[in-house]
Amino acid sequence: MHQFPMFMHHICSFHILARYMIMRLPSKEAVGIRYTGWAALGRDPQEDTLEYTCPYCGEHGVKAARRTPDQYHFTDGFLQDLQGEMAACHSCRHSLRIAPVVLLHDQDEKRRFEGVFSDDLVASKN
Repeated sequence: MHQFPMFMHHICSFHILARYMIMRLPSKEAVGIRYTGWAALGRDPQEDTLEYTCPYCGEHGVKAARRTPDQYHFTDGFLQDLQGEMAACHSCRHSLRIAPVVLLHDQDEKRRFEGVFSDDLVASKN
């Protein structure tokens, strides 16, 4: 009877240690995009989402934005949230850090962002 509390203590300690070790695992980073204003014309105005591409499997992901737009700061030519957010990919279940989160307000910013962060380079005709 007196061994039960010690047994429960070991189980609780194991769960705390396991959660700590999981949180300490390194996670890859992804760039998040949050569309507002004119850049978000194709979606429901009540829906405030954050879009990203998983660095593990390449799948496109969407999650609800947690921070308010006033927490974004002007960095590298775009309004960004450098603290980022954590997410889990829905297809491969890996945890990833979404940082920076870029706030795009109109179609010009959207085109400029896609030009800066595009993977394929377009050859100039000059």
